[in-house]
Amino acid sequence: MPRRPENLYPQYHAHLYFGPETVAQARRIAEQAGRELLVVVGRVHEKLVGPHPHWSCQIAFDAAEFDEVIAWLEAHREGLDVFVHGLTGDDYQDHTAHAMWLGNESTLDLRMFSRPPG
Repeated sequence: MPRRPENLYPQYHAHLYFGPETVAQARRIAEQAGRELLVVVGRVHEKLVGPHPHWSCQIAFDAAEFDEVIAWLEAHREGLDVFVHGLTGDDYQDHTAHAMWLGNESTLDLRMFSRPPG
């Protein structure tokens, strides 16, 4: 069972995941989020970017907006999966220990991040 989002960190990224058949849907959701919420919407990437195993669009927000943003994403994601993580300055931990999901969990490609010693 994927870990559900919890408000534990000062800032967050939510990554809306989609593919070729759902890119128009993702664009519409991202544009609507940008209009209706206090968030910063990044580019809609129609390719793999960073550790993400699917095409994605980043939505940035802070802890004060967390409850509203997560509730909105849950209500408006239309079956798309959303990866949510805190921003702590430790990219590896942010994408592992701090990983939370709306929908299905995906395996990230973590090779780009420094791993903890040991």
